[in-house]
Amino acid sequence: MNLANRLTLLRIILVPVFMVFLLNKITYGEYLAAGVFVIAALTDSLDGYIARKHNQVTKLGKLMDPLADKLLITAALISLVQMDKLSAWIVMVIVAREFVVTGLRSIAASEGQVIAASIWGKLKTISQVVAVVAIILNNYPFKLINVPFDEIAIWTAVVLTLVSMVDYLYKSRKIFINSR
Repeated sequence: MNLANRLTLLRIILVPVFMVFLLNKITYGEYLAAGVFVIAALTDSLDGYIARKHNQVTKLGKLMDPLADKLLITAALISLVQMDKLSAWIVMVIVAREFVVTGLRSIAASEGQVIAASIWGKLKTISQVVAVVAIILNNYPFKLINVPFDEIAIWTAVVLTLVSMVDYLYKSRKIFINSR
């Protein structure tokens, strides 16, 4: 197993560690959860960079990397709903987008096409990570200056999630036209 795939596996392993810190009454648990979440999120960029730079792109990596991303974000969002820190409808919008894009990619792959990640998808991921961390930390340090950064961050994430989905739908419109 190459380094890129090990980093992806590490991200998957960090999901339950993150959830233990977040959902249990542990001293400084939110800070530990935020730290683990950020480390896990950073492995996403790092594993892709290493795989491309060292020509280590594998079928396992192509399968596991997006799965690891979805596990991490979904676990965080569902946990935040359980903690009454986030509305369930927001999670549904984000998760629905993931199903739509994954479905599009599956259909494209069955027709020998690849739908590459777009800048909107990358911005969506960054905004979701920032929003999750802001919510976990109860808007710290922004609440000290009375700025609702966590709310701004989650609304930005929702908007970028929808823009990203529309972008993927638009770019894959030929699949719909050709499948009639």
